[in-house]
Amino acid sequence: MFNIKEKRVASEELINKAKLELHEIITNVRGVNFVMVCSTDGFELASLYRRDIYNKSKLAAVSSSLLAMVTAFTQEIHLTGCQSITLDAENGKVILSAIPAKNHPMIIVAMSDKDILLGQLLHAVKKATQNIKTADMAIA
Repeated sequence: MFNIKEKRVASEELINKAKLELHEIITNVRGVNFVMVCSTDGFELASLYRRDIYNKSKLAAVSSSLLAMVTAFTQEIHLTGCQSITLDAENGKVILSAIPAKNHPMIIVAMSDKDILLGQLLHAVKKATQNIKTADMAIA
């Protein structure tokens, strides 16, 4: 009836690659307490944590919505190519980063202590984003 070739769900191989990248972040960047990859429509695909105090399904949904709102905002103010958001609070930092993979776009969420080396975390998230995007292209 319908000839739909696009798969809505990321493959197990791609999700395993994402888990490896999350492991690299949480292992190599001191102060990271939680990392997650979620779909752009708000579903958790993989997560690792040092503290299990988050509702991961709500966090995935809110992260997806937040990234969509920021994308609309940046378009309105004529900025292009915005791929990440950094939140700085009294008790920690959060980075949301889009993974603009062609077949399965995703989002990385990283939550950390306040006194983290932010540049180190940004670099690790950017590297993971690129590695997952590359894996998406190779798997397809």
